Amino acid sequence: MAGRTLIRGGLVITASDEIHADVLIEDGRIAALATSGSATAEAWSAERTIDATGKYVIPGGVDAHTHMELPFGGTAASDTFETGTRAAAWGGTTTIIDFAVQSVGQSLRDGLDTWNAKADGNCAIDYAFHMIVSDVNQDTLKEMDLLVEEGVTSFKQFMAYPGVFYSDDGQILRAMQRSAENGGLIMMHAENGIAIDVLVEQALARGETDPRFHGEVRKALLEAEATHRAIKLAQVAGAPLYVVHVSAQEAVAELARARDEGLNVFGETCPQYLFLSTDNLAEPDFEGAKYVCSTPLRPKDHQAALWRGLRTNDLQVVSTDHCPFCFEGQKELGRGDFSKIPNGLPGVENRMDLLHQAVVDGHISRRRWIEIACATPARMFGLYPKKGTIAPGADADVVIYDPAAEQTVSAETHHMNVDYSAYEGKRITGRVETVLSRGELVITEREFTGRAGHGVYTPRSTCQYLT
Repeated sequence: MAGRTLIRGGLVITASDEIHADVLIEDGRIAALATSGSATAEAWSAERTIDATGKYVIPGGVDAHTHMELPFGGTAASDTFETGTRAAAWGGTTTIIDFAVQSVGQSLRDGLDTWNAKADGNCAIDYAFHMIVSDVNQDTLKEMDLLVEEGVTSFKQFMAYPGVFYSDDGQILRAMQRSAENGGLIMMHAENGIAIDVLVEQALARGETDPRFHGEVRKALLEAEATHRAIKLAQVAGAPLYVVHVSAQEAVAELARARDEGLNVFGETCPQYLFLSTDNLAEPDFEGAKYVCSTPLRPKDHQAALWRGLRTNDLQVVSTDHCPFCFEGQKELGRGDFSKIPNGLPGVENRMDLLHQAVVDGHISRRRWIEIACATPARMFGLYPKKGTIAPGADADVVIYDPAAEQTVSAETHHMNVDYSAYEGKRITGRVETVLSRGELVITEREFTGRAGHGVYTPRSTCQYLT
């Protein structure tokens, strides 16, 4: 019985099934499932038994888009790998994939080593890395091959942020051609940054400096144009494409069209685009700065297209793009000039709960909740079935979820290292009760029982979601 945990009486929900089953965990992995009350289940014994009667038993969430300790705009994201992964655990997420950054003039290896040093020994849950490619050259392209072999199998490029992360179409095409050869997946921040910079300059010249103008200059048409261009470049290269933080209905239409043509094109959206809008950006007294992120929040009428895309699988993943900056001292850097507001929102702790609320509200089914938050991100980024499901042999990353509990989201009670909540005052039905990471209790009946350093770096295989 040593090292065994038994979860009894819950409704086990995966992307494909719902079954009242007991779950046996041994040596950090799922050992077996059996129908609750069956002779098989009744014969099991363990040193630790968790009663999940009336609760959901779900896979730990996989958040495939976070930015812990990211330097940006003269400051840095306020969550460290320690605080951010602890908050993720509180929210039922047991794996994050963060972004290591190559700076211009630096090698990919240097960037990856820097991020490994930040995370090593500090994470409460397991983690992996994507690689931001900011400087495409012959050496970089060769390094991409080496990183894929080591388990860093996805590379992010930016059509935005000229002078920082920006890649032109030629650089993007070269990276896509390389990924077509080595099996890597290109992730794209799809906004026409060159055109946006013109609109920013013009808005500031007119005295339009408030946070709401951040959304007005980063036009939905420029997200759609860049999405279309990225799709066509990927088609030329014969490479798959994953478009991050899709926010605009016009961009969803571009993805849907490409997928209707049979292309390996995928899209991610985030809770902020599903639950927040330009109304938040327009909040008075500079409060709108709390909601500045890129791609920006859109008018509410875009939300229906995002939900529809999630139901039709034109959008496959919901990640957070968690990149928090405190209102005081960080967001305030942009008083009088919206272009200086650090771009990013906190959310790694809220994603699983917000998506359960979407189940309650009728936007998605329970299995689709698990599919977009756990299983598909694990498959998309080469972690499945180790992560993202409850099945024999999978890591015992398991969440006991109370679907009837009620909570009110607030900065006073969240665990992210940021002084505001983007969802302050929102009432939610459903709450994480207990979380296991590789069989170890990280959250025990709403108490943190984990530790920094439990989380381990997890190499990934190539995309398992290609058609």
